[in-house]
Amino acid sequence: MKEQMKEQIIKELFTILTQRKKTSEKKSYTSHLIKNPELLAKKIGEESSELIIDSVKKNKQGVIKESADLIYHILVVWVSLGITPDEIWNELSSRKVISGIEEKKNRAVK
Repeated sequence: MKEQMKEQIIKELFTILTQRKKTSEKKSYTSHLIKNPELLAKKIGEESSELIIDSVKKNKQGVIKESADLIYHILVVWVSLGITPDEIWNELSSRKVISGIEEKKNRAVK
C-alpha cells in the first residue's frame, strides 16, 4: 500500500463512521455504540485487554487484529464526541518536541 494511502485510511474511516452515526442503530453497529456510551467504553476495555494479552504473548497477528479493533473503537469515540483526526494529530505533533517524562510531569500539574 502506498504511504499516502496509509495516511489517508484513518480519515476515510472517520468519514464513513461519521456517516454511520446518522444511521439507525438497528442497521449500524457504529450508531449503536455511539448511542450506548457504556457499551462503547466496555468494548474499548475488552479490545485493550485483548491487545495487551496478545502483546505479552508476542502474538504478532493477534496484535495486528486487536490493534485494528481498538483503533475502530477509538474512532467511534472521536465521532461520538465530535473530535476530528486533525485534533489528535495536532496533540501528537505537540508532544514530539517534549520527552515522554516531561510530558507526564506536565499532566500532573494540570
